[in-house]
Amino acid sequence: QVQLMESGGGLVQAGGSLRLSCAASGTIFSINTMGWYRQAPGKQRELVAHISSGGSTGYADSVKGRFIISRDNAKSTVYLQMNSLKPEDTAVYYCNAGNGGRYYYVPGASWGPGTQVTVSS
Repeated sequence: QVQLMESGGGLVQAGGSLRLSCAASGTIFSINTMGWYRQAPGKQRELVAHISSGGSTGYADSVKGRFIISRDNAKSTVYLQMNSLKPEDTAVYYCNAGNGGRYYYVPGASWGPGTQVTVSS
């Protein structure tokens, strides 16, 4: 069973940066496409970014140019570098181990507890 654990969230002022990490276990990490999702209060969970096993990346329009997803297969860890943060980025951020390629992502069944990101104006 896949286990995921996110970390790195916190409170930051608008314009600031945070780096999220997600450690995975119970899966052959190197073959998974990994995704970062977020869910704001009262809203549906949305895909923010994903990265394929080969390193191809995709981003939601709302974060393109500000967020960078990366992975370290040796550490079974995926990262989300978030720059120029805005109050509307406030949400709980989750990672997911799924399938996909550069232009699509299919989420897997397992989710971590998430990490809270709060951006103050």
